[in-house]
This record gives sequence, C-alpha cells and structure tokens, in this order.
Amino acid sequence: DFCLSRGLGDVYKRQEYTSFMSNVRHKSINTVESYGRDIKQYFTYLSNTGITDLSEATKTTVLTYLISLQRQGRSASTVSRTLASLRSFYIFMIQNGNAKSDPTSSLEVPHVEKKLPQILSNAEVELLLEQPQCRDNKGIRDKAMLELLYATGIRVSELINLNLQDVNLNMRFIRCGTAKKERIVPMGNKSYEAMKNYLDNVRSLMIKSAEEEALFVNCSGVRLSRQGFWKLIKHYQCSAGIEKTITPHTLRHSFAAHLLENGADIHAIQEMM
Repeated sequence: DFCLSRGLGDVYKRQEYTSFMSNVRHKSINTVESYGRDIKQYFTYLSNTGITDLSEATKTTVLTYLISLQRQGRSASTVSRTLASLRSFYIFMIQNGNAKSDPTSSLEVPHVEKKLPQILSNAEVELLLEQPQCRDNKGIRDKAMLELLYATGIRVSELINLNLQDVNLNMRFIRCGTAKKERIVPMGNKSYEAMKNYLDNVRSLMIKSAEEEALFVNCSGVRLSRQGFWKLIKHYQCSAGIEKTITPHTLRHSFAAHLLENGADIHAIQEMM
C-alpha cells in the first residue's frame, strides 16, 4: 500500500497518475491539471488528519473531506469534480497494485444543476472585439487573440497553446488540437488581418527569446497563461460595459450559435469545433 510519509512518494504517484491521464486517457490539459490539484489537496487533508497510509482512508474519510469542502464554500460542481478525481485516482492505484480498495465506489456525486451557457449577441461580440486599441504592441496582440478566438471557435486552452508553426497566413488557417485529434480551422478576413498585423509588426518585439515557440506571449516575452488571458477578457468586458457573465467558453458558444443562426450546417460546425 502507498504510504504518504515516504517523502516525495506522493508527488511521484501524482505525477505518474497525471501522466497516465494525459498520455493514456488523453484528457485535456485543464482536466489533468484540475485532477492533479484535487489529488494534491486530498493528500494534504489526509496528512493534516494524521493519515499516513492511503489504505487507512475509508469511505467516511472521503465523505468527511467532501463535507469540509462544502463548508469552505466550494461549489457543488467543484465537490462533484473532486469526487470524480478521487474515484479516478483510486481506480488507477488499484490497477497498478498500489491500493486494495476504493473508498469512493459507493459515494454519490452531488447533483450539479446544468445551466445553459450565455450567448453574446452579435452587437455584444462586435463591442467586445472593438475594445483592444491597436495603438501599442499589447493592444495589437489582444486584438489578434480575440478576433482569432471568435472567428475559429477554438477553446481558450487551444488558443494559448498555439505555436508559431501552427499558423499558415498564406493559406489563412490554423492547426490546433493534439497529434491524434489535430484539426485545421480557417480564419476569417478580420482575424487574418489582425493576425497578420500581430505577426508582421509585434510578436518579434514581444518575445523574450528568438527560440520562443508560443504564438501569443505576455509582457515578459513568454507564453501567455490561461489566467492572464482571462484577466484581459474581464478587462475588455468591463470597458465594453457588457453585463453578461463571460466564461472561458462564451465566445466559443457564441461562435457556434451565430453560425447556426446564419444557416451553417450543424455537422460542419461540429467538425470545426
């Protein structure tokens, strides 16, 4: 059985698990990172309650942990995801001979109310896209990111993980996804113009090193983070006076909704997304 008091043992097992989730289960980067954080926080809880061996954790242990998360004000969706993370981790541990039982097996996932995603109107999208002022490098970069995100319907994680080699300006498309699920997505005229302006005049001035592969970099010259991008989104939402809640998927959902409204084939949209 896996002992938590073996120094770096818990770190090694978390890394082994997240590697399995990424390379074998092919989960997204965000899912792997979320599950990894959930497991780390669970280990911290076990240590703080005096549990040094994973086999000592029971159904009551896990249930008490989930209740503690609720009392901390965590949302039902967070608690639900945490239970899913623990369940997945225990199954992995059992399959690899590091645990004999799964204390999460009979626990119920809390009900999470499904909310319909908010969609921005065409006018609201135009207003948001108009916010970056192309008077400096940052504004030109932000304009390119927002135009590309809306024009292609790609995920935020895909946007920030794009590399320079994933963009073909001559053919006006980007390549995104994984090696096994790669897809080619065309750029519209506005996103092409914004991207060309960024690549021709700005990126080379912003990168920290000539070897930098990231398409979009922050003010320090390295790859822009997801958190950094959403700070920008919230800033432009505020400056545009848009009161709707904008989430990481708002522009993606709006992209799909607006294509449908204009008569696009739903299967073609699914292929693009």
